[in-house]
Amino acid sequence: MISSPLKLGFLASKNGTSMRAIVEAARAGGLAVEPRLVVSNNRKAPALEFAAERGVPTLVIPTQADPEAADAALCAALEGAGVELVILSGYLRRLGPLTLGRYRNRILNIHPGLLPAFGGEGMYGRRVHEAVIAAGASESGATIHAVDEIYDHGPVIERRTVPVLAGDTAETLEARVAAMEPGFFVETLARIAAGELRLPD
Repeated sequence: MISSPLKLGFLASKNGTSMRAIVEAARAGGLAVEPRLVVSNNRKAPALEFAAERGVPTLVIPTQADPEAADAALCAALEGAGVELVILSGYLRRLGPLTLGRYRNRILNIHPGLLPAFGGEGMYGRRVHEAVIAAGASESGATIHAVDEIYDHGPVIERRTVPVLAGDTAETLEARVAAMEPGFFVETLARIAAGELRLPD
């Protein structure tokens, strides 16, 4: 059950760029969400300091030594914080079956390309933009999708496009897509919170 304000949990391995935009929009009163928890697998992630400075609880759950225990700890932490919707913000680990099952169609990720054409295992970061340029595509963009057991496979929630310009390189295209991603995520969450955009059952 999704309520308003949306009770959010965030998973971030590094800077958590989208998480930062969402937290700031909530603090400014422009977004009906309540950040409940930020979790990282990296205790040095700048996302943790950002969240703590803004009063959002943080937690570090290492994943490499015991992925099953990490999955159980993550699922329990999200539930304990009352999280209804989980936002992946540059989380660089595959989620386990407990968390995926408990939050089916309630874990959202933003992919820096248009799915399904430019997704799948190994398609992340600059590799996506290199593939778009190599394909001669006329547009790219970002896709917000629900997360399941397969990389970049879950139901698409929303897409936003940007043009691929003459002379674009992977670097210039990456910068254009990255610049629009945080605002796109904030706007999509606002539509979900307002009931204008339904998540899959």
